[in-house]
Amino acid sequence: MSTLTIASDPQDAKAVEAVEAHHAQLAGQLGGRVTMLIDAADRDPASAEDIRAGLVTFCERELVPHALAEESTLYPAAHGTVEARLLIDGMLAEHRRITDLVDALRTASSPARAASDARALQVLFEEHLDKENELVLPLIAASADISLAKLLDGMHELLGGHDAESEVEGEKSGGCGGGCGCGGSDDADVPELDARAVPHALRHATIFGALDAVPPGRAMVLVAPHDPLPLLAQIEARTPGAFEVEYVERGPEAWRLLFTRH
Repeated sequence: MSTLTIASDPQDAKAVEAVEAHHAQLAGQLGGRVTMLIDAADRDPASAEDIRAGLVTFCERELVPHALAEESTLYPAAHGTVEARLLIDGMLAEHRRITDLVDALRTASSPARAASDARALQVLFEEHLDKENELVLPLIAASADISLAKLLDGMHELLGGHDAESEVEGEKSGGCGGGCGCGGSDDADVPELDARAVPHALRHATIFGALDAVPPGRAMVLVAPHDPLPLLAQIEARTPGAFEVEYVERGPEAWRLLFTRH
């Protein structure tokens, strides 16, 4: 967890961890897609439209339902406390702004405009999640009158999608599930994601989000701080046969891999 949270019940403590894990997954996937859109707007405007459309779909299927689920569960519980009432009013206003940015992204008139709206959405969403992790969740979890675990029971939009167990298994398994080609592709104009600059808690989700944004027939370069064999196994398990993988550079300070979607 990002802050020390004292929960009134062990199950509530687990619920806080689950929500924060899902927040990290959402933030990472959004960040990866936004990075690809911004890069494509500069390097390859022809692919930017497909990436923008995929980002809008992700927002409609993941971000907006997540916000609505919060409004029906977490926020009413927190709003009932005097100390959180104004905070929740502000969080609800941020939900409206997030929805407005998704609408703007949907109707963006150019790749540059879409990239600008996407980056604004990313910044707002990450700040919003920080407030939930550091202020809203601790307040609810510490209340003896509110059971966070019961509030979130069966709420896929708030807890679902976190795949921590499969990620751990992937890290244990090692190996490369993708095919390492030798096509000698020129990656000078291919969007690049430098995973070394991504916080560890968001790293894999960010990479997954970036790969999800790569249109068929297009490619992405991943820069990793080490040979990402466990990650490759996870990618293959997640999207079997979707990518051809080629090592462009093998350390010692960076590993560069070219992912080409079939």
